[in-house]
Amino acid sequence: MNPVLDVRFFRTDAGAEPVREWLKDLPAIDRKTIGENIKTVQFGWPLGMPLVDHLGGDIWEVRIRLDNRIARVLFAMDGHTMVLLHGFIKKQQATPKPDLDLAKDRLKLLKRR
Repeated sequence: MNPVLDVRFFRTDAGAEPVREWLKDLPAIDRKTIGENIKTVQFGWPLGMPLVDHLGGDIWEVRIRLDNRIARVLFAMDGHTMVLLHGFIKKQQATPKPDLDLAKDRLKLLKRR
């Protein structure tokens, strides 16, 4: 079966890939869980809750439950490509504004290219 979406990491003008770098700092078991969740979205798009939520505008989130915490990967669609903009470990109920703003800023950079 072919994926519905391609997946790529957002890349800064300097060539950094913040989500890839964030993932590298996580334990292997967490990386595996996050990867499986992203793959579920990749093959099953469009999906809704509980795995995917629309945060408004062009920003979506993959909702990931790890062993003892919750992770989020914020993404945007670029045609048939899921661009991973920002990843973080969630510490409160609502998505923190700085995390959402960071994803929005990266999306603006993406659209300018």
